[in-house]
Amino acid sequence: MKKKVAVLTSGGDAPGMNAAIRAVVRTGIYRNMQVYGISHGFEGLIAADMVEMTLGSVADIIHRGGTILKTSRSQAFTTDSGRLNAMESLEKNHIENLIVIGGNGSIKGAYEFSKLGINTVTIPATIDNDIVYTKTIGFDTAVNTALEAVNRIRDTATSHGRIFIIEVMGRDCGEIALSAGVAGGAESILIPEIEPDIKQVIEKLEMGIARGKLHSIIIVAEGVYPVMELKELIQNHTGHETRISILGHMQRGGMPTAADRILASCMGKAAIDYIAAGERNIMTAGFDIRVRPIPMQEIIHGTKTLELDLFEIARILAR
Repeated sequence: MKKKVAVLTSGGDAPGMNAAIRAVVRTGIYRNMQVYGISHGFEGLIAADMVEMTLGSVADIIHRGGTILKTSRSQAFTTDSGRLNAMESLEKNHIENLIVIGGNGSIKGAYEFSKLGINTVTIPATIDNDIVYTKTIGFDTAVNTALEAVNRIRDTATSHGRIFIIEVMGRDCGEIALSAGVAGGAESILIPEIEPDIKQVIEKLEMGIARGKLHSIIIVAEGVYPVMELKELIQNHTGHETRISILGHMQRGGMPTAADRILASCMGKAAIDYIAAGERNIMTAGFDIRVRPIPMQEIIHGTKTLELDLFEIARILAR
């Protein structure tokens, strides 16, 4: 009998998810497996909302953002009864393997589900890049989206002699803010991993103004500091007009970059390869084309550490 595999996307969408789906489906078919696509994440799994995928099912999607399988956040799947219903959906269709593409919450859900006996393989996809031992699908695109916004805003900041505060996603992880801030030459970067020093932010602005600098960019990860309050403090201390730009969900959309498409393709292929090799309950982990299997138990108990050397580079270069 052919080995059967189901794939779903869960949680927040990330650019590159479609590339991962494409790789899973086409590698599975290449290995003589039957691959089923589940709609709307774990909610669709509970409802047995699935269809067998073909080569044509994933044609012309590698460049598209979002996820053709749709996604959701399932409260029902956090319960024992919800997971048992999901298990029954797979058993009725004689599916022995499940691939989950998503972020931290999705991986934790997949790990709990694996305890019921279904082999569960996860592929890390989240713009936050907050999963241990790996780069996540979607992060590179989100950083480049934020960077493009920084570049455009810097043009108008220069033209009008303004200070701009740009809020990016990353409530619990400052990866996007830090990478976009360094690449965009931001004067200050506020991230959740480091206690914000607003006095230092203002002092840096005042030093720049004293030497004739008329515009500045400040990158803030959402939730680190109230941006309206920060705006008032800066205007009161510097006397310079200060504006706020909140990028929001635009960072999740758009065509994935080449780096995200390649990473997603490699991880999607690897997920099928690991299933064929008998690996169980693992996550695909990697930073480029080299992907390795990590037990999910290690992932959910690990803690991602931000590369603070990059923050030091930003501190020194932003003058």
